[in-house]
Amino acid sequence: MRLTSEMWVKALLRRVFGDGGFAAVERPGSPEAGAIFIRVRGRDGDQSLYSPAPQSLFDTAKPADRTFEIRLEAVQSDEIDAVLDRERDFDPDLWVVEIETDDPERYLTIMPA
Repeated sequence: MRLTSEMWVKALLRRVFGDGGFAAVERPGSPEAGAIFIRVRGRDGDQSLYSPAPQSLFDTAKPADRTFEIRLEAVQSDEIDAVLDRERDFDPDLWVVEIETDDPERYLTIMPA
């Protein structure tokens, strides 16, 4: 059984805070099934955006955990804002979560490039 989006986001926040880091919901989405986008801020000031991995990349057996792909890496905030604005036009129920970490793979399952 897959966790709801809201439950998954709450668990992510607890993990990050439990490690002494910072995380925040920038924009809440649909509690049940909203797509989740992760904005990662590094200590160097650059940001990266992780989006849900396309479901078409999986066979009939979907992974148990949510899988992400890197959408933008080491860019300025306005580039990520532009992508998220376009995504919101397509899916107004999406979540945007911000975390500060230099190791996003500690918290996210990331699809290999």
